[in-house]
Amino acid sequence: MDVRFAAGESYEVAVRGHRLLVDQPPEAGGDDAAPTPTELFVASLATCVAFYAGRYLTRHGLDRDGLGVSVTYRMAADRPARVAGIRLSLRLPHGFPQARTQALLAVASHCTVHNSLVSPPTVTVEVL
Repeated sequence: MDVRFAAGESYEVAVRGHRLLVDQPPEAGGDDAAPTPTELFVASLATCVAFYAGRYLTRHGLDRDGLGVSVTYRMAADRPARVAGIRLSLRLPHGFPQARTQALLAVASHCTVHNSLVSPPTVTVEVL
């Protein structure tokens, strides 16, 4: 993975041959041409939860049509700047068996990104 300055407050991310852009909203000096890094961070959790939930549905012969995740987050009011809370709401496909809800939640809440937040990795920042 590699990140390079693009223009203004935007950066291009290269991941396995894919490219995506991050930017800042105008109030932070950007052009709002793409999601912010914080939004991508929260989105990575939401999509990981969706992926795990989808795999659960497939494993149990249930349809994924209608599966979705809505997410909200709030920033901390104090320093350091960080996400203070994230709330994810799963939208289940029509006809999902109520009796399987707790099992699905158990699987979805143990996705790789969630696990990485609960047991944070060591992060090292260096200058090359």
